[in-house]
Amino acid sequence: MAEFIRIDRRIFLARLSKGALAMAVLGACADDSSSTTGSSTTSGNTATSASAASSTSASGASSSVGASSTTGAAGTAEFVRIPIDFVSAYLVVRGSEAAVVDTGVTGSEGTIEAALGEVGLDWAAVGHVILTHHHPDHVGSLSAVMDAAAQATGYIGEGDLDNVSGPRELMALAEGNQVFGLEVIETPGHTAGHISLFDSAASVLVAGDALNGGGSGVEGPNPQFSEDHQQALATVGKMAGFEYETLYFGHGDPVMTGASALVAELAASL
Repeated sequence: MAEFIRIDRRIFLARLSKGALAMAVLGACADDSSSTTGSSTTSGNTATSASAASSTSASGASSSVGASSTTGAAGTAEFVRIPIDFVSAYLVVRGSEAAVVDTGVTGSEGTIEAALGEVGLDWAAVGHVILTHHHPDHVGSLSAVMDAAAQATGYIGEGDLDNVSGPRELMALAEGNQVFGLEVIETPGHTAGHISLFDSAASVLVAGDALNGGGSGVEGPNPQFSEDHQQALATVGKMAGFEYETLYFGHGDPVMTGASALVAELAASL
């Protein structure tokens, strides 16, 4: 019975538009302000593949910025976590440009705008809106965000493309594509087209709902919300094959250090 109550609460909360203060988290990365998908070209609405994901890890010293931070030398990318009720959206900031990763529930655009303001930017700085998957708590404010960020290109995993529409055509992403210095990893199971975003230089993985934050640090996909739970479990093993210090989730607090080792332990237990 407790599980059904939890589902009802999530559906109820998805209709609300409560905001929360954004918490900025800094991650070291290569200095890359490119707004293209690597050196690839596009055909129709599908981005072509860039290089395979690197497994290089770059760790840094911890300090206090917002919730917590990882810092490093030679250029930084700022990962800004935006808690919105039970879900998180993110900003990735490189200099004077930004990408929005997921858009939260309906009515979240004001909270995202406030997060941009906290790092000294506005909607004109947003060139990319990247969706990890099509569920309404992650795409609820897509139209409002893309209307506000009038120059931004929207993206979603190829397998979820038919489930989402916005004010402009979305680009379909596949394994190995790169957007704004973030490499796409296909992580299906939660949805058919679910993607995660990997910054190898920063040693950061944004996992969407392919993984969850929990009391033990990392929890596996929730079977109640997985379209194909066996595939979702196999995806955990795939994510364990990369190296990253920091792991951000759609639900739950981030893991700031030693994240890929925790995912490997989880994969071995499934």
